[in-house]
Amino acid sequence: MKSINLIALLLFCTCTTYTFAQKSKKMDIIAYYTGDSKLIDEYEVNKLNQIIFSFSHLKDGKLSIDSPKDSLTIKHLVSLKAKNPQLKIILSLGGWGGCEPCSAAFSTADGRLTFAKSVKELSDYFKVDGLDLDWEYPAIEGLPGHLFQPADKSNFTELVKILRSTLGKKYELSFAAGGFQKYLDESIDWKTVAPLVNRINIMSYDLVNGYSTVTGHHTPLYSTNDKEESTDKAVTFLLKQGVPAEKLIIGGAFYSRTWKNVANINNGLYQSGEHIEGVNFKDFAATYTEANGWKYFYDKKAQAPYWYNEKTKTFATSDDLTSIKAKAEYVKAKKLGGIMFWELTLDKPTDGMVKAIYDVKTAK
Repeated sequence: MKSINLIALLLFCTCTTYTFAQKSKKMDIIAYYTGDSKLIDEYEVNKLNQIIFSFSHLKDGKLSIDSPKDSLTIKHLVSLKAKNPQLKIILSLGGWGGCEPCSAAFSTADGRLTFAKSVKELSDYFKVDGLDLDWEYPAIEGLPGHLFQPADKSNFTELVKILRSTLGKKYELSFAAGGFQKYLDESIDWKTVAPLVNRINIMSYDLVNGYSTVTGHHTPLYSTNDKEESTDKAVTFLLKQGVPAEKLIIGGAFYSRTWKNVANINNGLYQSGEHIEGVNFKDFAATYTEANGWKYFYDKKAQAPYWYNEKTKTFATSDDLTSIKAKAEYVKAKKLGGIMFWELTLDKPTDGMVKAIYDVKTAK
């Protein structure tokens, strides 16, 4: 009898160890996607766990798909699940300029219920797997001119509650969270909201954004000083709030932020400048070359690359293959839920940023 019990105990321990080992290896790779129904077929969908269709918007208080083209794209994305059993397709509301009516629409119980019902109807119709809320931002200023008010914080909590009760456990619910301290402090009731959502997609990019007149790392893994925003700073804050590590998804940027008229001091880092249009990762190799006057630098403390062009007095900051691998390793080390990025069409279809993340995920 004792030997049977011992065998049973050993089997239990083995299975338990295996379960936790499997859990620790889980690292979701989540792509925001703005392309159409054809472009997605150029990318390695088999390496992704989620595709978040970006974006749908509010119309008369309801979640609305903007065009027949978008409907076709969503249907095609859902069809990809047949060959990719790990894949989930998520609808996203909003975006930087796409949530102007959100503060008003979600300010009443009726408004929130109307929206929640529309989310379920669309989710059922398209057979998607859930919703990502991209309201930028509750209770603090986002795009200049968009309504924001202190009540947004509690209204966001009530919105998440009604969405969860309406959608049930069948559908996933996540939201895109600002990665900077003001948002973390003022926009969300973390202790109430975190248990109701599947994941929190931390936008740990644009931490130095297009409104800034001083250069800096826009998507660093670590802060180089106490005042500097970073991925790790946001993650550490949220873990202290009691948010489970496996619900935290950190963000990668597949594009650069760029400034002109930047003095040749400290290779352009932390200098005044005028923000201009950046470059997509798929074009880095042809743009940031020595022949074009660019020099590459890597801040080992921040785990962040940057470029400076002495001839044109131009500075650029982004993620690259080195920093995105560092972020993926960070996810594994901290046992976070995964890594998301903005956005898939900015990557090279093969041998790009997604592959770099996937290689870290699958490394033994």
